[in-house]
Amino acid sequence: MSFELLKSASDSRARLGVLHTVHGDVPTPIFMPVGTRATVKALSPRELEEDLDARIILGNTYHLFLRPGMEIMAAAGGLHRFMNWNRPILTDSGGFQVFSLAKLRKIERDGVRFASHIDGSRIFLGPVESMRIQRTLNSDIVMAFDECTPYPCTFEQAEKSLEITLRWERMSREQPLNDGQLRFGIVQGSTFPELRRRAAEGVVDIGFDGYAIGGVSVGESEPEMMLAVDAAVPFLPEDKPRYLMGVGTPRQIVESVARGVDMFDCVMPTRLGRHGSAFMADGSTLPIKAGRFARDFTPVDPECGCYTCRNFTRAYLRHLFNVNEILGVRLLTLHNVHFFLNLAREIREAVAEDRLNVLRERFRPATGDALL
Repeated sequence: MSFELLKSASDSRARLGVLHTVHGDVPTPIFMPVGTRATVKALSPRELEEDLDARIILGNTYHLFLRPGMEIMAAAGGLHRFMNWNRPILTDSGGFQVFSLAKLRKIERDGVRFASHIDGSRIFLGPVESMRIQRTLNSDIVMAFDECTPYPCTFEQAEKSLEITLRWERMSREQPLNDGQLRFGIVQGSTFPELRRRAAEGVVDIGFDGYAIGGVSVGESEPEMMLAVDAAVPFLPEDKPRYLMGVGTPRQIVESVARGVDMFDCVMPTRLGRHGSAFMADGSTLPIKAGRFARDFTPVDPECGCYTCRNFTRAYLRHLFNVNEILGVRLLTLHNVHFFLNLAREIREAVAEDRLNVLRERFRPATGDALL
């Protein structure tokens, strides 16, 4: 069995578990730093493993297919060897990028024909191709190829998109993988609870090693996001991991764990780090480039134990950004990724001790809105 459920919380639908993969065990709930192009931006694999203890990272089929390409990836011996990362990797199928980045895309029966966002070359990508690419990458977790439903859309548009997704997921399930690779299905359905239920039942009927909730964090409100989670989770198996794709803020992660989700990824810690924003203990962000920090010789976050906060001040980080020194990006990214990974550890401890609701209070706004 690839997923071991260790505990179900008494104060919420939160769970503790362990996901067993070829490259190691992953405790859940877990946050996965995003390494789209075979790198988590600004961080080395050594820092991710030894300094941050990242247990699993994410790569992307679409981007790696375009560059460096599968001939080079096969010659390297797969993604782990190519980037010198010895822990688990999950690869997205490329479906989201096709629909968000590719130009002149045309949906066909067995996939999508589109123009590369790099050079405009014509490319076809579908379930067969996506599974073949992920087999070459030899990632630990392979995502089924789906259509990411746009937001906003009508019920009829979402229903048609769901029909395409279920067809492509059946095709994804039929493709061979390497020994030990796990395959996750994806629940679509936009913001419509009925479609989310139908999607969950349909994907479970196909049968996967884990289940993701996709088509969120695409412009919808937080209540709409939680509605999608609430509509899908009750129809997903208890003995399989649940992954909320592309999410999210600290508050969204904690609230989704309370609803029974186990896995998360988001570019937020690295993207905000590159732009000079640091996450604080309450989930807010600090604009480190602001003039008021020019003489602030306190740590970025006095409550944080990361390398950056143990060794450097807000004034120094502000200086690095002001003079465009790359070290500023690296130090702030390290802090932000540490924050998200440490949040996942705090969540696991809270679930183990049946006090997740106490942790949820930290991230609730002054209005007391709990995203219920």
